[in-house]
Order: sequence, then C-alpha cells, then structure tokens
Amino acid sequence: MKLARNQPAAQSIRHRWLKFNAVGALGVGVQLTLLTVLTSGLGLHYLPATALAVEAAVLHNFFWHEHWTWKDRIRLSRRGVLGRLSRFHLTTGAQSILGNLVFMRLLVGALHLPTLLGNLLTIATGSILNFLLSDRLVFEPTLVQVEKTGCSD
Repeated sequence: MKLARNQPAAQSIRHRWLKFNAVGALGVGVQLTLLTVLTSGLGLHYLPATALAVEAAVLHNFFWHEHWTWKDRIRLSRRGVLGRLSRFHLTTGAQSILGNLVFMRLLVGALHLPTLLGNLLTIATGSILNFLLSDRLVFEPTLVQVEKTGCSD
C-alpha cells in the first residue's frame, strides 16, 4: 500500500524531470549558439564567451521553468518572480556559470577538447544538481500545496 501512495509523487517528479530536460535542451541550443557566435563570429576568448552564453541560457531556462516546468508552484506576485529569479541566479545560475568556467578551463584549456564538446560535457555534469536546486530552493512548494497534497511534490 505504501508504494501506491508514493506513486503519484514519483510520477510527478518524473514528469517534472522530463519538462526540466526539455527546457534544458532548448537552453543548451541557446548556449551553444551564442557561444559559437561569440567565439567564432566575434573572436571573443572562450571563457568570457562561456560566461555570457551561460547567462543567456540561465535567463531562457528561468522563463520556461517559471511558465511551464514549475507553473503549478508559482505565486502570482511580482515580488515572487523577482525572488525566484534571484534564487535561480544564486543557485542554478551560479552553479552553471562557475561549473562551466571551471570545467571549460579543464576540458578545453588543459585537455584541449573542442570548445563545443567541452561545453556539452560540462552542461551534462550540472544537470542533476540544477534540477535539485530548482525543485527544492527556487520553485519550492508552498505550504498550501504541501497541506493539500500531503507531500512536497
């Protein structure tokens, strides 16, 4: 019986994880496109180009997580949006930018992998951590939702 009770929560997490990854895949497209434009098109060094490309992807992903992935957890105040955007930047954004810069320095700078391959490997390493940070700290369930459903998902 206990398994059946937890099944909706597990399905909810899987469904949200799929949405998260769909948004992330689009964000990867934004990041890689901008990285290519900045490095190949404009000749910017790969490290500042990576930081700018990641920031663009972070903003893209926040918008879609706010309107689709965690839409059911959104409070309807402007102050709430700014708070979530701040938490998103301080958690997943900071982890993405710092993680990308460190791993890009290692993979591209030290190991001499191609820039886009290094960036793809770097993005993959941060995906699970970013999901957990977003789910638990940025788009946390409200007390009303927890009381209503009996769980935090």
